[in-house]
Amino acid sequence: MVRQLDYHDMRAVFTRFQEAEPEPKGELEHVNAFTLVVAVALSAQATDIGVNKATRALFAIADTPARMLAIGEERLMDYIKTIGLYRTKARNVIKLSQILVDQYGGEVPSSRAALQSLPGVGRKTANVVLNMWFHQPAQAVDTHIFRVGNRSGICPGRDVDVVERAIEDNVPAEFQHHAHHWLILHGRYICVARKPKCGICPIRDWCLYEDKTE
Repeated sequence: MVRQLDYHDMRAVFTRFQEAEPEPKGELEHVNAFTLVVAVALSAQATDIGVNKATRALFAIADTPARMLAIGEERLMDYIKTIGLYRTKARNVIKLSQILVDQYGGEVPSSRAALQSLPGVGRKTANVVLNMWFHQPAQAVDTHIFRVGNRSGICPGRDVDVVERAIEDNVPAEFQHHAHHWLILHGRYICVARKPKCGICPIRDWCLYEDKTE
């Protein structure tokens, strides 16, 4: 495992990310906190592109927990059947919608514990919602961040919890809010799994990855 980049290199890396994309955005389409929760929950083992295709029509008629309950599980499955594990995900969306209506007045709660109590919502999903909707410096570690962090030295760790903590502990405070989006986008488009595009990498000068490509 590579070493953790020091403070000065971390500042340089995230300054470069910020210069390239001052306001990075998540790529899952949503219109409010509820549709964001649903979209992120549906994105497990699926692509953002695939989720967006499935949810555009869905969110046009079911953008609140009550409206989602009104269409029901069977109709929901028709909308999301192109997404992997759609039956289980549809069941969870209906269950979480019912909980939001019964326990939270139809509103999405703003604590990690409350979010994680919802069916189909794990820590990563909760962190995405906290970051994107509630503007908290929560770090949602996915496969892209795990790969980038361990290749580069930005946030090395043997599991997602360690990587999450490495981001929280080592990324300078002013970059924390956008850190996970910069890292996800970098992993999705530059530091790809099979053959990273090191020749066009904006942080190549600080990256510790030994097998750089040209």
